[in-house]
Amino acid sequence: MPVPLAVFTLLFFLHIPASSAVTDTILPGQALAVNNKLISKDGRYALGFFKTNSSKSSHDTTNWYLGIWFNTVPKFTSAWVANRDKPIKNTTSLELTISQDGNLVILNQCIKSVVWSTQANTTTNSTITMLLSSGNLILRDSSNSSEVLWQSFDHPTDTLFPGAKLGWDKVTGLNRRLVSWKSLIDPATGAYCSELDPSGADQFLLKPLNSSTPYWSTGVWNGRYFPSIPEMASSNMASNITIFVDNDREKYMISNITDNNMITHHVLDVSGQSKTFVWSEGSLDWTMVYAQPKSQCDVYAACGPFTICTDNMVPHCKCMEGFTITAPEDWELEDRTGGCSRNTPLDCVSNKSITHTTDKFYLVPCVKLPQNAPKVEAAASSSECAQVCLNSCSCTAYFFSDGGCSILHNELLNIRQLMCSTGTNSTEETIYLRLSAKEFNKLRNNRKEIVIGVATAAGISALGLFALILLVMIWRNRKKSLARILDGVQGCNGIIAFRYIDLQRATNKFKHKLGSGSFGSVFKGLIDDSIAIAVKRLDGACQGDKQFRAEVSSIGAIQHINLVKLVGFCCEDPKKLLVYEYMSNCYLDVHLFRSNSTVLNWAARYQIALGVAKGLSYLHDSCRDCIIHCDIKPENILLDASFLPKIADFGMAKLLGRDYSRVLTTMRGTAGYLAPEWIGGVAITPKVDVYSYGMVLLEIISGRRNSCSPCSSCGNLGAYFPVHAAHKLLEGEVGSLVDQMLHGDVNLEEAELACKVACWCIQGDEFDRPTMGEVVQILEGQVKIGMPPIPRLLEAMAGSSDQMDPNSLV
Repeated sequence: MPVPLAVFTLLFFLHIPASSAVTDTILPGQALAVNNKLISKDGRYALGFFKTNSSKSSHDTTNWYLGIWFNTVPKFTSAWVANRDKPIKNTTSLELTISQDGNLVILNQCIKSVVWSTQANTTTNSTITMLLSSGNLILRDSSNSSEVLWQSFDHPTDTLFPGAKLGWDKVTGLNRRLVSWKSLIDPATGAYCSELDPSGADQFLLKPLNSSTPYWSTGVWNGRYFPSIPEMASSNMASNITIFVDNDREKYMISNITDNNMITHHVLDVSGQSKTFVWSEGSLDWTMVYAQPKSQCDVYAACGPFTICTDNMVPHCKCMEGFTITAPEDWELEDRTGGCSRNTPLDCVSNKSITHTTDKFYLVPCVKLPQNAPKVEAAASSSECAQVCLNSCSCTAYFFSDGGCSILHNELLNIRQLMCSTGTNSTEETIYLRLSAKEFNKLRNNRKEIVIGVATAAGISALGLFALILLVMIWRNRKKSLARILDGVQGCNGIIAFRYIDLQRATNKFKHKLGSGSFGSVFKGLIDDSIAIAVKRLDGACQGDKQFRAEVSSIGAIQHINLVKLVGFCCEDPKKLLVYEYMSNCYLDVHLFRSNSTVLNWAARYQIALGVAKGLSYLHDSCRDCIIHCDIKPENILLDASFLPKIADFGMAKLLGRDYSRVLTTMRGTAGYLAPEWIGGVAITPKVDVYSYGMVLLEIISGRRNSCSPCSSCGNLGAYFPVHAAHKLLEGEVGSLVDQMLHGDVNLEEAELACKVACWCIQGDEFDRPTMGEVVQILEGQVKIGMPPIPRLLEAMAGSSDQMDPNSLV
């Protein structure tokens, strides 16, 4: 699990002195020694001295700091550091006291020098220091409690406290911003900062500390939330209230936590990502609930120079061929700003008197290149581009595409590894990395040795594999009569293009119907009389062959344990069919609503609910493009032999850009599962799937259709189960909502949690609904959730008639 950069995961990196005094105030004439600490009145925060040391370095050094940390959390987590860039080395002769001029100072008693001071413009020495329950360390006049002379909230380090301002003081010019730590154990000024846009736009930027170019922004404040953080509008998730203020004196953002029992830590991580953590008493650890940018590789220079960053891999960073890590000790502490260094200097660097360099170019395929690489228009070919690079000692790489030559000079930054694809719309490039001839030949020889070794091993194994190869050839020849590998769609991951006549034969002329849905009927089939498949015959598909094949290709690239796997397709105009893996336990609705089917126990239901949530979260957040399913219902959830849920028909959804731009859709949904905003004809977002999921979750809990009457005494709540369930949840009667077929064999804590999630998901305002990623975290117990309000829109509709008919919502 990711951790805040200020959390010291190795205990020997950190020493916190024992406390012999408990107070929240330092009075004139008093001093806070190394073995003391201030504790806020509510006990949440503490201030004192701590030290860090690294046994991994060649010189075992100890640095002392004055800081504020979470006092009620057993895992030491720093939130503010006074002397971050002025550590005190190898001494315990420290005290925090109020000086003669009224400032709070760190005094080194050994040399009688001031290490750090608040540097407040005071005119009196009758000042006191107090650590407030908010975590704010203040210096004020003892005779005037309302006059704050200095406060730590005006000088944040890497952490934003609840109630603290992030932004500008227009009068004094003070810029309250977050700056990351240098490494996990070094609180010194790091490489990244989070601050209000200096151009004047009402947004916050993440950017390198010494650069004006951001790598992520919140988007401009719209009065309720920042567009890049729509979760801010969901009051149930973070239990916070965020406001943005712009007046004659100040311009800032401030967030307040409404749940005092929740301990949160919002930090600009050493990785350059803005992260929010919630303390979990169950696991006794921090649980990350938010991170932006979501991909580590989106952070500028995340891996340092001459590295390649790869998403969805740990570690993200690796050196380019011919390079080694510059500072391995720093990398282990997540400080990768040093990047990698050449194993062998370039020829023109080591021998400046030469007239012809011997440097070579090493191919690095399938990468995303940095933006704004300078173009050399005169180079009309790859060889000319290479020569332009060789003519300049500062050139370290080049790439050539679409008739253009781009030259990269000095350190290479932000090179990102992509999945190789041969599609016409692929974004990857091949970079030609400049290496010394010695290093190039070494790499080439290593590759040759690998090839020779593989060839030798293959030769030795050839005789033993000969019989197996013959069997495989026979099998492939037999399979060719049934299908051919798709050749019209690139990157299709082995999807099979079936002939219609073969699918007709496999399904016995479409006799065994498994079910029907919004897009057509599904039939069971057999390949080679042994391999079961499910064939969906699409009704009303009007795409052209090229468009249909392209959509099939994108669907086939999506792989997840909770999504039905696409095996192949048929496209013989006008006939269009999709072939899926066969699920032996059919659809979820069969087990929930049919009396003659297997009754799912509670454990199976909870795992089904969690699995469906994970599948939707993957579609929304982890695919190359955000995919909205648009028709989540029990009839589109299949169960395998182990009752593992798999979402079907997800490929029918519209593809959106990752920025979650709203789009209008012409797709059909299902009555009773449609979100209000979709019914109203407005643009949809992934939150329509969240609404449908909430409806399905209620049916999983109750074992009945939402439109069925929950009981005969529901009064004015009518027969609409979701509204009835919300009221029973508030009344603490969750047990009455659970399927009676379970005969009370239910985990009531899980049932209550599932009901809460469902009722949050079906809120009328999409901004009140959680994301599917948050749903997964809640169901897994990683994040706590409050009691949801009654879905007022549904209640109003239910109250308008004695019998709620979900079809009236369409």
